[in-house]
Amino acid sequence: MGVIGYTDGVFDLFHIGHLNLIRAAKKRCDHLIVGVHSDAVVEGYKHQRPIVSDHDRRQIVASIREVDEAVINETRDKLALWEKYHFDVVFIGDDWKNTERWKHFEAVLGQVGVRVEYLPYTHGVSTTLLRQRIMQQHMAGPAEDQPIRKA
Repeated sequence: MGVIGYTDGVFDLFHIGHLNLIRAAKKRCDHLIVGVHSDAVVEGYKHQRPIVSDHDRRQIVASIREVDEAVINETRDKLALWEKYHFDVVFIGDDWKNTERWKHFEAVLGQVGVRVEYLPYTHGVSTTLLRQRIMQQHMAGPAEDQPIRKA
């Protein structure tokens, strides 16, 4: 099968940053597995449920041509996920580089031979920004109608 790559996320309110990450990851592996955090997992660490259900988010991710396999994850523990999917490399946005969480994962995954590769983060767009913009437009009405991110 060649190099098995893995990335994951919430992928709520799917946007260009999500697509950029997935496309960049696929260029660096032969088989890309994309994990979608379950509703319960997201609620556990973000203290709010995603707007789009995990089932629907997985279907959206699975429909992307670069995705070879889309799965719903019940954990964020990368070692537990490696034990399940046996990937060779994990891809994550470079906004996570040098964080305690990812330094830990680099060390743990390195012990089983998994590389961590940091990919360029798409600035100017995020699900949080989308949520904020939706709320602003809802409160202000249609006069505030501007794109979230300009190309």
